[in-house]
Amino acid sequence: MHFTDFALDPRVAKGIKAAGYATPTPIQTQAIPHVMQGRDLMGLAQTGTGKTAAFALPILHRLCSGPRGRARALVLAPTRELAEQIRQSFDVLGSGTGLRCAAVYGGVGLNPQIQALRRADIVVACPGRLLDLLGRGAADLSRVEVLVLDEADHMFDMGFLPDVRRILKAVPNRQQTLLFSATMPEAIRSLAEETLSDPLTVRAGEIRPVETVSHALCALRQADKTAALKAFLNGVDTKSVLVFTRTKHRAKTLAKHLAADSVPSDCLQGNMSQSRRQAAMDAFRSGKIKVLVATDIAARGIDVNLVSHVVNFDMPDTVEAYTHRIGRTGRAERNGFALTLVTGEDEGLVRAVERVLGSRIERIRIPGFSPAPAGTAPQPARDFDRPDRRTSGRPGSRAPRSGRENREEHAPARSGRSGRDARDPRDARETRGSRDAGNGRGAANPARETRGGRNERESRDGRDTRGRDSRRPDGRRNDDRRGDDRRREARAA
Repeated sequence: MHFTDFALDPRVAKGIKAAGYATPTPIQTQAIPHVMQGRDLMGLAQTGTGKTAAFALPILHRLCSGPRGRARALVLAPTRELAEQIRQSFDVLGSGTGLRCAAVYGGVGLNPQIQALRRADIVVACPGRLLDLLGRGAADLSRVEVLVLDEADHMFDMGFLPDVRRILKAVPNRQQTLLFSATMPEAIRSLAEETLSDPLTVRAGEIRPVETVSHALCALRQADKTAALKAFLNGVDTKSVLVFTRTKHRAKTLAKHLAADSVPSDCLQGNMSQSRRQAAMDAFRSGKIKVLVATDIAARGIDVNLVSHVVNFDMPDTVEAYTHRIGRTGRAERNGFALTLVTGEDEGLVRAVERVLGSRIERIRIPGFSPAPAGTAPQPARDFDRPDRRTSGRPGSRAPRSGRENREEHAPARSGRSGRDARDPRDARETRGSRDAGNGRGAANPARETRGGRNERESRDGRDTRGRDSRRPDGRRNDDRRGDDRRREARAA
């Protein structure tokens, strides 16, 4: 099948040629005809398979006829990077149409976005900033005909659902709703049904890791992971490496450790300004830096085809998240390699991933590192075949994390917003520990990174075993406070 078979507007066909597209991908082949007919649709496909063009092309075709200079299509995306990537795709594919696309997200000034909205035909937005503009009366969505929810597995996360519902009320006259996602857990499907009307579901293959990626596991103690990662990077031929961490603080700290060890690296996490995030992405794409350390949410929208390796520094929480992470390598029919650094508590999810893959993941060792606690004999590579009492026992589940770490990962960040609004926390809901980079507290308690009270921690974090910074902002140690209290009590007596 060819793009000419879709009978798209000639001006859109010009953009397809400019983008260098030759033949449509499976998700495009299945979705585009139905979207052009006006059907509500759920499109499920692996990451890197062309989901953006699957909705962008029929939207451009639709908007070629009708009034200009008003918002007629709205695309919601969970992160700034993804919103910017979608805007760029609309600009290229719509280069021959004269249609204007505006991207709306936090991390940059409001006024340029307000100006762009006044003449935009297509709006690509993160929910937080869009709600801010709606509250200011600076955005008018009353004439939107098509609504797209991209990366829907995260858009329908409980942290985003209230925002999405508020935006839906501001789009009363929409005629079509599209939902595209790399993954769609069954528990989320019922939420999607609230938004779509008699939707058609198209699926391009199984939602499983791409076949061009090789998988490996390395069992380690939590405290050894940073040093082991450095040894791995120095011991293999890597062109560009994407490393995933669970929290923003860990992404920032790990990138600093790698840079201090002469590994060209940077981080991508929600506490960074948009200009800083863009600079890190540009450096990674150009090859100026070899390693990019990112959190799951911040990595949404990373579109780099030449990632040779993906490393899961922390095991993700679900099989779907694992699929999305490793989908960043092995793109465009190139081979990729995915390494996951695991501890004993990850056994449940490891088994679930292996069921999806249909085979046992190769276990490897990084020379000089052992999964066994200090003072005991090294454990065999098949360490994961032995049940772990700390896991829940449910397929695809992992042992529950400590209360604080769980809250930091899943609770939405809180921050006030003001007129110029440099950042909107709802545009990148990664962890509640969004203040960690500024106040010196870690987003995760290192004493709880391994269960069972083993009190393992990384020596460079500068924190005591309870996860608190050992110094106050004025430079004195925390235990000096007790002396202050005693002196005050003496004076009172």
